[in-house]
Amino acid sequence: MNSVSLIGNLATDVDLREYGEDKRRATFRIAVNRPTKDDEADFFRVTTWDRQAELCAEHLTKGRKVGVEGWLRQHTWEEDGEKRSLIEIVARRIEFLPSRNADSGGEVVPFEAAVA
Repeated sequence: MNSVSLIGNLATDVDLREYGEDKRRATFRIAVNRPTKDDEADFFRVTTWDRQAELCAEHLTKGRKVGVEGWLRQHTWEEDGEKRSLIEIVARRIEFLPSRNADSGGEVVPFEAAVA
């Protein structure tokens, strides 16, 4: 089984790209806090497709809290004679969560962007 669920804050803005007329891909990174006293975080690349990608580009900005459910996909390639690797989360479901600064007038209504 290949399944992952994370809650974190966007470490980057959403990058939306179009491939032809009907295909869209959004990518962004999230920071997920580690349960340590030093407040360290791990950073993960998240990829979404089509309508979900559009919704993420419309509603998410750096710093926004999200819940992500999906699966892991690994890419490997060779660059300048060195083997490289990237593990990304392909999102099946993204939930837009309220931010800590909800009192400052930000949007706080949870919004779920699920794959149809």
